[in-house]
Amino acid sequence: MDANVIAAMARWPDVPDVYGWLSLSERGQWRLHPGGDALLDPHGAGEEISSPQILQFIGRNYGVDEWGRWYFQNGPQRVYVRLDAAPYILDTAGTGHELRTHTGLAAGSVLAWWLDNTGRLYARCRRGPGLVAGRDLMDVMDGLCTEDGQPLLQALEQDEPCAQPLRVRVAREDSAAAGGTGRRGGASPTRIVALHRCAASDIPAALGFQRLPQP
Repeated sequence: MDANVIAAMARWPDVPDVYGWLSLSERGQWRLHPGGDALLDPHGAGEEISSPQILQFIGRNYGVDEWGRWYFQNGPQRVYVRLDAAPYILDTAGTGHELRTHTGLAAGSVLAWWLDNTGRLYARCRRGPGLVAGRDLMDVMDGLCTEDGQPLLQALEQDEPCAQPLRVRVAREDSAAAGGTGRRGGASPTRIVALHRCAASDIPAALGFQRLPQP
């Protein structure tokens, strides 16, 4: 968080929080809702924020409270965010294996995967929960395999949706730092995490965030 934001919070500690003015799309776009109606109209697109300086400012001052409500700390005022998909939108940023957030930060190690009934893939990462961006979904899925080395996509075709979570191999953080790929057939060290399947409506509870934060 920016030093001037922290200073503003200390100087004006009682500024009321606001809701309904900001949303994050499933493509990782910040959107402003000038009428403050983002919660009244959960499908309202709002106006995309395109200024690089503002986007960087929001990204640096983006966080979560103890109830799983994500917000942008705008100086002394906390602006809660409607999440159209998840707190972070994740992509590979051209690395082929390392996930990064829509705010440009390394997502950190994947602790678990969730695949919903619409085919969306979510990850609980060290930095927080996120949705794998659609443009990177197949690349990420293709790079995963089960504990016994079977390609994940093949295992999903054979497995029953109600079965126990699949156990999936992911690259260890130290191997990524050393330049390893963590993909099938590679020499990089791996570790095992669970891949859960659930209904799309269960994702916020499973990953511990609120899509429509309320006062």
